[in-house]
Amino acid sequence: MNLDDLTLFTRIADTGSITAAADQLDMTPATASAALKRLESAVGTQLFIRSTRQLRITTEGETFLIHAHKALDAIQQGVSSLHSSKGEVQGRIRISLSSDLGRNQVLPWLENMMEQHPKLSIRLSMQDENIDFYSNHVDVALRYGAPEDSSMIGFHIATLDRVICASPEYIKNYGEPKHPQDLKSHNCLLYSIANRVFDTWKISNQKASYKIRVQGNRICNDGDVVRRWLVNGKGIAFKSRLDLTNDLAANRVVEILPDFKSSELELWLICPSRQQVTPAVLLLRDMFRERIANALGSP
Repeated sequence: MNLDDLTLFTRIADTGSITAAADQLDMTPATASAALKRLESAVGTQLFIRSTRQLRITTEGETFLIHAHKALDAIQQGVSSLHSSKGEVQGRIRISLSSDLGRNQVLPWLENMMEQHPKLSIRLSMQDENIDFYSNHVDVALRYGAPEDSSMIGFHIATLDRVICASPEYIKNYGEPKHPQDLKSHNCLLYSIANRVFDTWKISNQKASYKIRVQGNRICNDGDVVRRWLVNGKGIAFKSRLDLTNDLAANRVVEILPDFKSSELELWLICPSRQQVTPAVLLLRDMFRERIANALGSP
């Protein structure tokens, strides 16, 4: 079985087009079509249903695609291991990041890492909902919360908290809550995921714990949008301290009710299996631990 044919097959599945896949691999559509037929002959089944209007992967093709990605990943890991023994890290890594943390913290860290390792390439997926690793072709995800599936490989990156914040402009216009119950009379900026709105905020101090049901006129499933509303003085938000380190340092937002703490929030780097734990992933792990500790001012 030709390795180039296998690569072409995964590109066709990703793009949904023989022409687009051929263009990515710098070959003619006719050559790509011939290569696809050669691969189908080798595996003994039709991988795509072709018509003049559409190209659709078959059930057999979907099953084979999972194994094709694993095979190509394994080969890439082998190549990466050879270079890592020489002090180099190379190859492509596909990473999933949450919108706020990814855009406002991680992007410049990744740029710096790629400058230090010019043979490394990165494919980013930005979304707040947890994605399926295989159907979305992701090698590793930086997520809040430990892996729920015991078959996954997880690296603990940091333990942090959430903070209740508002912009100086909002506080000037509407006042600052002095007690958790005061939050009920303020406009709170709400985050949602999988159609669930997180409108119950839990905080505590040494004397008592509070479970406050808040409300507001803005809800979004993108954490970065909630942060922008916060900075622009639209209301009060309850977010990861890490997401807001830059805004807190620049006084774009201020922490309110500082004597009340949230429960601990854990950040993990997760791979679907040990096969995805490449030298590039280990490099990411170490970089995230160092950068986040510095951002939080940890020793």
